[in-house]
Formats: sequence, C-alpha cells, structure tokens
Amino acid sequence: MDNRPEQQFLTHFGHRPEYIFSAPGRTELGGNHTDHQHGRVLAAAVNLETLAYVAENGTDTIRVLSEGYPECRVELTDLRVQPQYFNTTYALILGVAARYVQLGATVRGFDAYVTSSVLPGSGLSSSAAFEVLMATICNHLFCDGRLSPAEMAQIGQYAENVYFGKPCGLMDQTASAVGGIIYIDFCDPEKPQVERLSFDLSAHGYALCIIDSGADHADLTDEYAAITQELRAVCQVFRKEYLRDVPEEEFYDHLPQVRAAAGDRAALRAMHVYAENRRVESQVHALRHGEMERFLQLVADSGRSSWQCLQNVIPTGATGHQEVAFALALAEKLLSGRGACRVHGGGFAGTIQAFVPLNMLTAFVRSMDSVLGNGACHVLSIRKEGGILVERSVQKEDLP
Repeated sequence: MDNRPEQQFLTHFGHRPEYIFSAPGRTELGGNHTDHQHGRVLAAAVNLETLAYVAENGTDTIRVLSEGYPECRVELTDLRVQPQYFNTTYALILGVAARYVQLGATVRGFDAYVTSSVLPGSGLSSSAAFEVLMATICNHLFCDGRLSPAEMAQIGQYAENVYFGKPCGLMDQTASAVGGIIYIDFCDPEKPQVERLSFDLSAHGYALCIIDSGADHADLTDEYAAITQELRAVCQVFRKEYLRDVPEEEFYDHLPQVRAAAGDRAALRAMHVYAENRRVESQVHALRHGEMERFLQLVADSGRSSWQCLQNVIPTGATGHQEVAFALALAEKLLSGRGACRVHGGGFAGTIQAFVPLNMLTAFVRSMDSVLGNGACHVLSIRKEGGILVERSVQKEDLP
C-alpha cells in the first residue's frame, strides 16, 4: 500500500491535492501563563510540524482527514457555535471558518489530508499548530494571503476560545504563525508587539530538549481555567479585567485585601505573573547580548516560580501520580547544576523543557529515556518559518 500523503489524499477524496501547507509546533521559552493577562512572552517555533495536503472541492463542506483519525466534515451552511462539539477537531475547523466569514471572506469547501509530528499533549501545542494550519489554508485560498501572521494567530485563538471552549491566551498561536524565536508583548492583544530574535543555542553549546512526562492532558481543562478565574478574581479587587492593568506596587499595597477576596493561591499566581513578566524582559536582554548563563538562570527561576507560585506542576489533589514533578526532579539531578529545566505551556501534564550542554546530551537523553520510556526525550531545533504555503503545489506527475 502506498502511504504517501499525496496518494492517501487521492485514495480518500478521489482527486489530487493542489497545495501543501505547514505550521510548526511551538515551545515557550519564558512567560508561563502571562499571555492571557496581556503580559510578555518569549517563545519559539520548533522543527516538528503539522502538514496539510489540500484542494478545493467545489462544495460547501470542509473535509479533513487527519492521519490515524476518522474524516471530519464541517458544513459551511451552519457556522454557529455548537457546544456539543467542544474539545473536538470539528470545533477548531468550524471556528476558523466562521471567523473568516465574520471578517468578510467567502469560505468555500476544501479537502485536506493532515499529517503531524507535533504529538497531542506534547506541550508543543498541537492544537495551535492545527489552528494556524487551518487559518493559513483559508488565508491563501480565500484571502489571497493578505492576513498577517498575527491576524492568523488571533483567528486560531478565537476558534479555541469560542468554538472549542478552552480559555487560552495568544502565545501558542502567535509562535506557530510567526516562526523563529519571538518576543511578544500582549499589552494590546489586538495588536501584539512581536519582535524576532536571532540566537543559536548550539553555537552557545546547548541543545533544547522536550521531555514527555507521561502524564495526560485529559480532563485538565478545569485546572487551566482555574488559573484565569483566580487571576480575574485578583483583578476584580482593583476593578480591572487583566493583571497587566493593575500596577504591581498597587497589588502589593493591597495584598491583605487580595488574599481576603481571592485567596492565597490566587495571590501567589498573581505574584508569579508580575515576576515572570520582568523575567521575560531580562531573558530577551540576555539573548540579545549572548549572555547564555544569565538566560539559563532566568529559565531556572521561571521554573521555580511556576512550581511554587503559579502551581501548575501537580494537579489538585494528585498524590500517587505526579509525573511532571518527577520529570523535573530527574532532569535537575541529571543536569548536576548545569543547564536548566522548567515546566512550560499549560502545565499539570505533558512535557517539561530542558537546556542541556551538548557534551552531556547523549547521556542525558539515554538516562531520561531509561526512566520515562524510550523516546520520552526529544531533541529539537528552532524553525525559522511559521505557518506557510509550501513553495510547491503537488503536480500531476507526482502521482500515478
């Protein structure tokens, strides 16, 4: 059997693909849970990607076949939010299409065969890569490529917030849409400030590793939602909606009132956000000036703050299973005071991040895999491109 994506597309849909689109996964380098508070983030696209082989189909239906999953059909005649499809691929496709229509585009039916090396629950944001992929397809097919990466990121976030039913910030989608290492300031989330940074980890003697803790993201939506809810409770003390609008000095001046109104965990989480925003600025300064050791110290500081204050390492009430905490402790032991490790992304499950000296890399990967399972430790590189139309269409001569 010919398993090439082009052939799978032809076999399933009965015609040939015309385009190939790609969107990368992302990793957060700094700014853990700051984006939804209009804060600062340091992130990077990675060399794991989601690909789509695409052709218009002349109908009012989007048909998406993801490798290993049943076909998903979205009828463009009904673009209303459908709560029964929350937390599904259907909702993400529907949300992206609906947002394009709201923005004035004429969205037509297309077929897509999707393959991905961004594993679900990997902490590299497979959902954001998929959203950016769908937004990139619609941008090129129905908007002549006019939308900017930032605008496509916002469309992805809209789909996830409104149609998928998951509260999230804009960091994941922006990192996937823009590509490279980027500093993002979400002070104005409608027009986030995005700056690309040039930095070569390997030239400074380090590799970026993402380690799968073995914990599953399933049933953790309430844990993620609690972070935004508790921070909102803090903001309400000051009659504000986002922490970025509450001056840090004012927050600390009213700490007793914050604790009384929102609780200690909410106050601790706010303390993390304030400190994390400052850390991101320091990280950006370190990368601009090639200060690798300073950058690594800030990575470690971020990890400690996430664990102690943000508290997104161990799910509420978990005792026998604390996979992320165990993976962090193991990585720290193996690094023996060198490099740095931290939880990143949503937390509670999935993966951790480690910066590993190149002369320790082989031993580090072997040791992590021996404890957490073969293939748990992934060595990644930074991808310069974000969501793109790959520079070739599938030609007829490519297929039998």
